[in-house]
Amino acid sequence: MTDTRRDLVGAGFSLALIALAAFVMQRFFLPLAWAGILCVATWPLYARLRAALGQRHILAAALLTLASACIFIIPVMLGVAQAAREVPVLADFLMRANADGLPVPGWVASIPLAGNAINDWWQVTLNQPHGLAHVLSGSAVGGFHSARDLVKILGADMLHRLVDFGLAFLCLFFFYKDGEALTRQITRIGSHYLQPERWLRYSQKVPTAIRATVNGLVLVGLAEGVLIGIAYALAGLPSPALWAFATGVLAIIPFGAPLAYASAAALLAMQGSIPGAIGVAVWGTMVLFVADHFVRPGMIGNATRLPFLAVLFGILGGVETLGLVGLFIGPVVMVLFVTLWHEAYVSGDTVMPLS
Repeated sequence: MTDTRRDLVGAGFSLALIALAAFVMQRFFLPLAWAGILCVATWPLYARLRAALGQRHILAAALLTLASACIFIIPVMLGVAQAAREVPVLADFLMRANADGLPVPGWVASIPLAGNAINDWWQVTLNQPHGLAHVLSGSAVGGFHSARDLVKILGADMLHRLVDFGLAFLCLFFFYKDGEALTRQITRIGSHYLQPERWLRYSQKVPTAIRATVNGLVLVGLAEGVLIGIAYALAGLPSPALWAFATGVLAIIPFGAPLAYASAAALLAMQGSIPGAIGVAVWGTMVLFVADHFVRPGMIGNATRLPFLAVLFGILGGVETLGLVGLFIGPVVMVLFVTLWHEAYVSGDTVMPLS
């Protein structure tokens, strides 16, 4: 067997083994991805904690993993507890609205341009008995025949999410503990297949992109939830803390916050609090405009040196293709692509001789 044929067989064997490993581990892609993102984003904090503990890497990894889990668990538990208290009221409202019909609010007809059309549609759908079930019949919610079915499906989905959650933090612990060895191995493999200088150029971009995206999306999104939540409380919205929590979570996704504060404004309007609804809508729009047009692009773009459109398309494209984890993977991909673009531009930037 010639050397060329042996190299081809070896490459085929390696690719087949990689594909088989990916096939076996596909169920665990999301926990691994979340653990990797959290590890990279919080690695400087882990390094400082490990130094403070006298280089006890296992203890530092365990403490930081536990702290990270608590940061996620405590708000979720508070939100679930608050939601559980609100579920009976919401269920009763939906049952009565479906059984008797939902009257058209008086302010609907005054909506500019589309008020009459919305009023007519509401009259023939939501205002009729069982009209709500008819509207929802095309979605999963409309297919449920009882609250027991809803609880079963939501319970199974929650159990699935909890398993992913636990696996993610288990992986996070080992990423902290063995992170330096894993980084050395990845660097050696990458430098072997690429030039060391080129590998260094690309590998340095990834941690910066992840940390900038975490700061620009998560921190800004939570700040939006707090600021808009203040408007919820002042407007007299029921359960303002729960609404603020939902707004903060949705605000992590670009253009997700309007869904929360618009729903809150609609609820206030249906309760007759038109000034409160207008105030929530106006304040939410102002907060969102400043955050999404100035703060968030500045935090991500300045750190990664990405153009605004590259940041926007990376985030939106990542969510579209990969779901929530794509929020953080998308900008990383765009950073690597822009690095490749600049590399090709510089390598092709030759000086033409003067004739």
